[in-house]
Amino acid sequence: MNSPQRIVVDPITRIEGHLRIEAETDASGKIINAYSAGTMVRGIEIILRGRDPRDAWAFAQRICGVCTLVHGIASVRSVEDALHRAIPSYSIPQNAELIRNLMIAAQYVHDHVMHFYHLHALDWVDVVSALKADPKATSALAQSISSYSKSSPGYFADVQKKIKTFVEQGQLGIFSNGYWGHPAYKLPPEANLMAVAHYLEALAWQRDVVKLHAIFGGKNPHPNFVVGGVPSAISVQVDQPAGGGMGGGQTRGPHFRGGQDATAVNMLGLQTVQNVIKQMQEFVNQVYIPDLLAIASFYKEWGSIGDTGGNFLSFGDMPSKGMWDTSSYLVPRGVILNKDISTIHPIDLDKDDEIQEFISHAWYTYSGGDTQGLHPFKGETELNYTGPKPPYTHLEVEQKYSWLKSPRWQGKAMEVGPLARVLLMYADKGCGGHAQTKELVDYTLKTLDVPVTALFSTLGRTAARGLESKLFADAMQGWYDALIANIKAGDVRTFNDQYWDPSTWPKHMHGVGLMEAPRGGLSHWINIDDGKISNYQAVVPSTWNAGPRDAQNQPGPYESALQSNHVMHDPKQPIEILRTIHSFDPCIACAVHVTDPNGEELVQVKIK
Repeated sequence: MNSPQRIVVDPITRIEGHLRIEAETDASGKIINAYSAGTMVRGIEIILRGRDPRDAWAFAQRICGVCTLVHGIASVRSVEDALHRAIPSYSIPQNAELIRNLMIAAQYVHDHVMHFYHLHALDWVDVVSALKADPKATSALAQSISSYSKSSPGYFADVQKKIKTFVEQGQLGIFSNGYWGHPAYKLPPEANLMAVAHYLEALAWQRDVVKLHAIFGGKNPHPNFVVGGVPSAISVQVDQPAGGGMGGGQTRGPHFRGGQDATAVNMLGLQTVQNVIKQMQEFVNQVYIPDLLAIASFYKEWGSIGDTGGNFLSFGDMPSKGMWDTSSYLVPRGVILNKDISTIHPIDLDKDDEIQEFISHAWYTYSGGDTQGLHPFKGETELNYTGPKPPYTHLEVEQKYSWLKSPRWQGKAMEVGPLARVLLMYADKGCGGHAQTKELVDYTLKTLDVPVTALFSTLGRTAARGLESKLFADAMQGWYDALIANIKAGDVRTFNDQYWDPSTWPKHMHGVGLMEAPRGGLSHWINIDDGKISNYQAVVPSTWNAGPRDAQNQPGPYESALQSNHVMHDPKQPIEILRTIHSFDPCIACAVHVTDPNGEELVQVKIK
């Protein structure tokens, strides 16, 4: 029996940003209370005040470089929504929506593969154990679960030699400081070797798939966007003689962009996009999903650990008929309460008492008092640090203890992210992804021999991330085909320049840019007065999930999940905490942005 204690993990590693977790255990080592603290100040809203709304995306996108386009998309959509609310005829060209869908889905697949192998897998995979593996047996294991070409005994023997060299030379590098040998690791050596090999494969794979962003957005990270569409001018018939165009389509004319006017979105670029889609599908189908199911089969008990309480929210995304037709979304919008997937509750974006942010335990202050919740259109960002002077031993958890606010829907804490989306698609028979989602989820539950309740867990959260990677990788082909069909028919429009000039705007506008980022529901709320941003609020996925307790002392999802059936084997090696926190794929960088009062740079770094 252990004595009750408070465990501090600071910082949580293998995430983006700085997160501190404090957990109180009872005498048996079971976590009875947990506290999540974002330890970096948040200020993007302050930076954006007074700026041109058309430029906001370029600032907002720098919120995070990991999910590298999501804040740019949400920011652009916020301005477009403001214009649509004021001028209902305002719309976005279909080609722009298709290109955005392709870019967003590519971000999902890239991000989820990187997370599984490079951030989360090491919670389940013992790297050093791979040295004990038999390469021939590893090959047999790999070939039993997948037809992936790189699965010969020689291939795995070469990988094993690399690992052995790292270990013998004391150069584990990215694999150093792991809890190797911890009894929580249950994979046999051959499964560990297979997973480490695919870890290395994923590093090479991701270099190729980011080309899609560079073609449509000019670069990666932080591809370019524009209010009104995408800046991806389509080059038709590049290097083609008149009349010999793409698929018998349009000849030289007003839309011809060959020669010096050529862009990356030409036949070569579009073929590269097609190749990237095939690469994504191959890796997800032949590597990611088989590895996910193989590893999960050894950790089925985690299907009853890490429950956040059963409330899930999705803003919906991937429209086929524009953002203002929610019925056309691949991912539906809605809320699930108390694990009841038979009922999807609608979201009213404009009701003051529906989506709110609380600061009772966050280092901010509200002009009307810190116990109230504010709708994002009326949100305030006034920093007010009242915590202990660093360095400190413990947080003052009865007071304010985090730089993250506490978002709530109708007063309830909501989990956002892959599990929320998969549950909404599984439950909503009217959404575009329902049939395939149901098939994938049911197959996963049957393969692992776990009940549907296992979805509401650390295991379910991790599985959902892989399943939606397949859903989106498969959907990308349809969007690509639709884009090619439009181009062949002579439609190359990607930008609506109507109402581009702020002089054509009403004096006051407001709008919300919504999207489902890889880590969950993301919303940017903008107020525009006289063509300038008067207020801006970004309510990000890791704020929904990682936020602290609210005025009613309701824990946030991270906190609830850690209070769900976690028994610590060794407080000095808190792998149990890492497994559940990593299952959310935290991105706390969405909480810190600093500039001086005049918007000027604070530091310049020169590399010689």
